Order: sequence, then C-alpha cells, then structure tokens
Amino acid sequence: MATSQQQVSAASSAAGVSGPGSAGGPGTQQQPQPPTQLVGSAQSGLLQQQQQDFDPVQRYKMLIPQLKESLQTLMKVAAQNLIQNTNIDNGQKSSDGPIQRFDKCLEEFYALCDQLELCLRLAHECLSQSCDSAKHSPTMVPTATKPDAVQPDSLPYPQYLAVIKAQIACAKDIHTALLDCANKVTGKTSAPPTGPGGAL
Repeated sequence: MATSQQQVSAASSAAGVSGPGSAGGPGTQQQPQPPTQLVGSAQSGLLQQQQQDFDPVQRYKMLIPQLKESLQTLMKVAAQNLIQNTNIDNGQKSSDGPIQRFDKCLEEFYALCDQLELCLRLAHECLSQSCDSAKHSPTMVPTATKPDAVQPDSLPYPQYLAVIKAQIACAKDIHTALLDCANKVTGKTSAPPTGPGGAL
C-alpha cells in the first residue's frame, strides 16, 4: 500500500514539473519578439527608397544599370529575330523555342530613356533654382549653435527676415507694375473719379 502511494506521489510530482502549469503557468510564457535588427534594416531600406524616389540623381544612378540590361536584351532579341527571318527566307527550319517580340523590348528601352531624360531635366531645374537662390540671396542664416563655427558672411536671423520682406515687397511692386501695363494695353485703366470741382 505504501509502495502504491509513493508511485502516485512520484507521478503527480513529475506531472507538476513537466505539465503546462509549471514555471508560473501558461500565462507567464514569453511571447517571441521580432528582432530589432530586422526592424531597423526595414526602416533604413524604406528611407533609402524614399530618398531615391525624390532625388533625381539617385534615381538616375539606379536606372543606368536597368538601361544597360535593357539595351543588351534589345540587341539579343533583334539578332534572334533577324536569324529567324533569314532562315524563313532561305526555306530553312526556324528555332522551335519562343522568341521575344522586338517591339516590346524597344518600347521598354524607350521608356527607360524617357525616365532618364526626366531625371536629368529635374536635376537641371534643381541646380538652376539653387544657383538663382545663391545669386539673389548670397548671405545665409547661420545654422551652427557654436559661435566659433558661424560663417563670417552669414546674416543674423532678424536681418535675414528684413531681406526676405524686401524681396516680397519688390515682387509685389513688379506684379503691380505688370498689372498696370496690362490694363493700359487692354484699355481698362481706372481713371480717378472727377467731382463737380474737377481734379485737384
């Protein structure tokens, strides 16, 4: 009788060690966490993709290998079509495998060329705007927090605001002058109202 009780207690203790309620129960099991390195790499990849989409130079560099590959494919498909047409003209048996269409490859090549042209035009416009900005506003606002790192040609922020306000006033004057000229050309000049006493 004592032996059977010892066996039952040993079995219950073994079940308590290896059962689902051990080590704090099933509610205390740790959930698997995603590795931080994968999350960081995914975020950096997304940021790099956004920079490539907005930066025309980076997109141009990304499209150059695709253009080379498209040109190689175009030449290969053109050679295959030329060989097949020559064999057909000579009455010989052509290759049984499918051959890519030349017009599709040519269309893909031209599409990549158009994208490269747009990237170059956008980069040229950005460079022109940067040059115009440096020409019409040569003094910049200091961005460094340390006094030793401030550029000697930079303006303090209040003076920079004064320069911007002057440029806005000049732009408004130019707009008003052009509008007056347009009204004079079209004959819609606004004459001052003359009262009974006449003009002063």
